[in-house]
Amino acid sequence: MRLARSFVMVLAAAALASLAVPAAADDVADFYRSKRISLVIGYGPGGGYDLYARMLGRFISAHIPGNPTIVPQNMPGAGSRGAANWLYTIAPKDGTVIACLGQATPTDQALDQPGVRFDARAFNWIGNLSVANNILFVSAASGVATIADAKKKSLAIGASGASSPSVLYPQVSNNLLGTKFKIIGGYPGGGDINIAIERHEVDGRGSDSWASMKSTHPDWLRDHAINVLFQIGPRRESDLADVPLWTELAENDDQRQVLQILSGDVSVGRPILTAPGVPTDRVKALRQAFDDTMRDPQFIAVSMQSNIDINPMGGAELQDIVGQIVSPSAKILAMVKDAIAIKDVERKGQ
Repeated sequence: MRLARSFVMVLAAAALASLAVPAAADDVADFYRSKRISLVIGYGPGGGYDLYARMLGRFISAHIPGNPTIVPQNMPGAGSRGAANWLYTIAPKDGTVIACLGQATPTDQALDQPGVRFDARAFNWIGNLSVANNILFVSAASGVATIADAKKKSLAIGASGASSPSVLYPQVSNNLLGTKFKIIGGYPGGGDINIAIERHEVDGRGSDSWASMKSTHPDWLRDHAINVLFQIGPRRESDLADVPLWTELAENDDQRQVLQILSGDVSVGRPILTAPGVPTDRVKALRQAFDDTMRDPQFIAVSMQSNIDINPMGGAELQDIVGQIVSPSAKILAMVKDAIAIKDVERKGQ
């Protein structure tokens, strides 16, 4: 009799456990049903972040339990830091607000940039819509094919603004890895640098998106007219598998951590996140909804028609990367600040 009673209790416990997950899902659906989710975009209308966020907003509701209404809302200012501060300090902590912030949000905190009043680690990161590696490339005519070659030969590298990646990547490589890039700044944009390369005014370009290179200059790739010395991102592009990541060029773990922090912008990409303190089951549901949207055939078709490149990263991986960017030791942070120090940038025409 005692054995039989114990068996019944085990069965009852198993039955209750089996109901726990559906009950949690039902709780999320009940919460979101008939509600509105504000989709806060940290930039003005019409830009890249706005386009990505609004594209997601059109489709993600169908994948969130309860199918809440998604209402986009632009909140530009200070490179999205205003929206980040608002999300951290003022926004409801119940999952009724999601946001698209700048890719430099964690790096800004790590480098103690002015105006940062948030802890990026405390945000609940839902996913990144687009991981698009950047590249540093030189003309094949320069005779430089690898980073080792670039440590032996001086190369003129075209760049734009002083704080742009096109200056940052070659400058950090000089300071940290021992390359001999001569940075020529002052070009209005990437297209102007590409023209300068064709005219042999400079040997290469400090930064370009690999996706952009494939669409704007497939002839350079077809004719092997350029050599990509390294790529910046969380992992190698599948069609650039033989080119090292910037982080892989580090000579020790300290250098690797520095380059990992400075590669963080690419990893964060076009991020979607929600406020700190949102209940775990709702964060899990929002992450699942993001993942399901990325696989939604209709979303994929419309993205392709709109020429919006989608290469997503899930929320859990993004959360880990943000933690790595934001939490350097004092030693590594000092190395980062020394590595990004602008030392030898010439202006075009000097």
